[in-house]
Amino acid sequence: MPRKGGGFSGPLTSVAVVGIALGVVVMVMAVCILRGFREDITDKVVGFGSHITVRSYAAGAEYDAIPIPAEYSSLRHDVEAVPGVRCVQAFATKGAMVKTDDQIHGIIFRGLEPGYDTTFFASCLVEGRLPEFSEDSDYSENSENPEKSPSNEVLVSADIASKLGLHVGDKMRTYFWQGGNYRARAFTISGIYRTDLAEMDELYVMGDLRQLVRINGWEDGTVGGWEVLVDDFSQLDQVCTGILQVLPYDLTATTVRDANPALFSWLDLLSSNITLILAIMCIVCSVAIVSALLIMIFEKSSTIGVLKALGASDRSVRRIFIMRASRLILEGIAAGVAVAALLCWLQRRFQLVKLDAESYAMSRVPVDADWHIFLFVSLGTLVICLLALLLPARYISKITPARTIRVE
Repeated sequence: MPRKGGGFSGPLTSVAVVGIALGVVVMVMAVCILRGFREDITDKVVGFGSHITVRSYAAGAEYDAIPIPAEYSSLRHDVEAVPGVRCVQAFATKGAMVKTDDQIHGIIFRGLEPGYDTTFFASCLVEGRLPEFSEDSDYSENSENPEKSPSNEVLVSADIASKLGLHVGDKMRTYFWQGGNYRARAFTISGIYRTDLAEMDELYVMGDLRQLVRINGWEDGTVGGWEVLVDDFSQLDQVCTGILQVLPYDLTATTVRDANPALFSWLDLLSSNITLILAIMCIVCSVAIVSALLIMIFEKSSTIGVLKALGASDRSVRRIFIMRASRLILEGIAAGVAVAALLCWLQRRFQLVKLDAESYAMSRVPVDADWHIFLFVSLGTLVICLLALLLPARYISKITPARTIRVE
């Protein structure tokens, strides 16, 4: 709607406000969506493992890793004592085959110790419940007490369950290759999860760590490795360096970034794209408000001449127009922030915009909205637009009363 005052500047100032508002919306949504992508992908990758993984230096593929001997169990306390470490959890992995009447599928069985933090898998659960691991189990292969045997319950992905036609409560016949022979186990599916991270969902089955201890013939206390969670992800490399200093020569620590370089390189590339978007939107906002100010100056040149004839200085006249333009900037920023906040809330509440899970590893556009983002974008836009106004405002000094005042 044209603003009061008539002339061409009225509609143009409205366009400038709308342009600034759209620029703010785009910038806020871009940053919020990027943060959402980074957080979602990182949480999923860390959820399947950890921030830092401690394994044998000679460990090979996950399907048949070299374990950490039982005599190294005291080192776990040294790792927990490293500054920045939140917790340490034991695990082991082993390749296996799941066989049904008409299907066969290769998996990686991931054994988790009792008390393992399963918050991530609980958030991804789509059916059933999480496996229950007893704290008091007998590691002996020939144990005759079923109450002390490792849990037979497992958590499988929706992809594996769909391919093999399995459901909660079904028995899952699993075959582990051990030496020159194989060992069979019949696990019970207690729950089904979905993370939309295809390379993980197609492989991993979660179960009791002590099942792998038995199958591999390890002594009590032997594990495949330790998963380390840190307090601050930004301090990941520093914490990893501290862990390496307490480990013996035959153990090593690897960060989640080092283990998934392609994935985190993709996330870094997204950050570069967002920086470009922010720069372009700032330019758009600046051009919009500069254009509006120039039109106002041209249209009000006679008024400027009268003010100067009455003794007004160039500085005082410039202040009037800059204050007028600043109000337009603030109106645009306020409108943009309001619209962006509404869009973020709608997406988080109703998940209106969907994604192809196979391509993006998530089924909806993630949004991580934080008041710091709104404040940063608002202040940045305000400062850049005000700086952009300094150049056209200098044109006021070139306007003289003799050339602008006309007597009819």
